[in-house]
Amino acid sequence: MLWFLDIAARAGFRVDEYHDVAVGEMGKNEAGKAWVSRVTLQPRTVFSGDRLPTPEQLDQLHHAAHAECFIAHSVKTEVLCRPSLG
Repeated sequence: MLWFLDIAARAGFRVDEYHDVAVGEMGKNEAGKAWVSRVTLQPRTVFSGDRLPTPEQLDQLHHAAHAECFIAHSVKTEVLCRPSLG
């Protein structure tokens, strides 16, 4: 979230609300042990001001934030993002 807020602000967007719902999926690893194999983030963002992002720009902002995310680079779990505008 912090990377997203920073990148959005640098792009000239004002974020009023950011709420994320994360859903984890269990699977089995190569050894047959249970693990969280996938996490899908579902951030809902509310913007205001003169400049509002298009859905394509919102996807680009989330992609850029994911590319910088420490947590996403620290886990083996697949992390997906399904953003929406509020």
